Amino acid sequence: MKRRTLLGAAATLAVSLTVTGCSDPGSGASAGGIRTTWADPAAKLDGVNLTIWAAQNSNTVPKQVINAFHRVTGATVKVVTIPDPYEQGVQTKVATGDKPDLAFWQPTASMLTAINARANLQQLTGAPWLPKLDPRLKDMTGLLGSTRYAALVTSPAVEGVYYNKQVFAANGITRPPKNFGDMVAMARRLKGKGVTPFFEMGGDRWATQWWVQVQLADAAKSGLWDKINKHQETFSSPVVLNAIKTYKSLIDEGLFNSDIKTATFEDQGRALLDGKAAMALQVNSFFGELQASADTATLDKKIGFFPISPSGNIGTYIPDQSNALVAFRTGDARREAAARQLLAFWMGPDYGAFIADRDTVSLEPSVPSPPGVPQALRAVHASLATSVGSMQVLAVANPDLYLNLSDMIAGKMAPPKVASTTQHQFAQLAKAAGASGF
Repeated sequence: MKRRTLLGAAATLAVSLTVTGCSDPGSGASAGGIRTTWADPAAKLDGVNLTIWAAQNSNTVPKQVINAFHRVTGATVKVVTIPDPYEQGVQTKVATGDKPDLAFWQPTASMLTAINARANLQQLTGAPWLPKLDPRLKDMTGLLGSTRYAALVTSPAVEGVYYNKQVFAANGITRPPKNFGDMVAMARRLKGKGVTPFFEMGGDRWATQWWVQVQLADAAKSGLWDKINKHQETFSSPVVLNAIKTYKSLIDEGLFNSDIKTATFEDQGRALLDGKAAMALQVNSFFGELQASADTATLDKKIGFFPISPSGNIGTYIPDQSNALVAFRTGDARREAAARQLLAFWMGPDYGAFIADRDTVSLEPSVPSPPGVPQALRAVHASLATSVGSMQVLAVANPDLYLNLSDMIAGKMAPPKVASTTQHQFAQLAKAAGASGF
């Protein structure tokens, strides 16, 4: 259930350059000035065939919805799995004119820009399910400017710490840490008792960035990413560079697993579930990995979650592609309308059945969450109310921070080089996206 949240900068740059300069056909309620209409979710669609692109960790998400939609409307929906790295594969296909009817997609402004939403995607502003969403979540993501292009279907991912409750209890820890410094102090006490405090998956690389981003949560609330977007700050500025240095110092101190350079996502899940490590800084897809190995009762007994930041328990939210879908402008009006109808069915009459099938938290207050949702996932969702946006949410471009941090772990880069390399990539991507000052 591997999850990548960033593209390679070179690939993103190439696709961004391909789409840069395309005109913006979207204005008003829909592209081309044609007002978007929404059919009855149960309207008959016999003979209509739709395609959804999905990643390896999202290709089973729509199964229940697809079957129910077919029974009600007669439409046939096929899921096509795009190999990892998913985002890169989708962007490459779209840049050559190959488009599905719908696709799972990271609903952040930077990733909507990367896929050139204004030219390629249907506008979803005014969708019938939007008034039903929790008001705190409705406008959290899925927007490019004031225009909606993505439909949020599951709770956005949050960067935070999953911990083994039994390991904490066995070592006299009776409460989650109050802030990042308190967490490090707890880790040192655990290490002194022979426990591996943190587990990192340096072999798979993509999660290394969370350690830097959670340290930037307070700065993000104070406008850090806006300043970086405007070239008033850089990745080499003290606030970011110090976060990179802190991450390296904790690794050098021995607070992580000894196989940090080669450990995988699956290794990380097993280590936390088996109590071989106390904590793992991760996002929601990590809990999906745990759910593949244990039932809800076991997870509730063993696994907890807390958000973390320098000043307290502030989460960093990062909606990923498994959380949302986009509908493409294919030029086939009937299929485009059917794609919108599928989304309206998904988030309307079928929503209760969907979240029950997925055992996931409800985004609609009128639809209660299933009783089988694990406590840790409920805690993740609860943290959204006070969370701050990640780099992927608030920055105009997503450089290869995770790859550069992985090179640091492997001994190939020092923190200043990580910062300067990331800034160089960011500037290239920001310029390709048309950001001013680059």
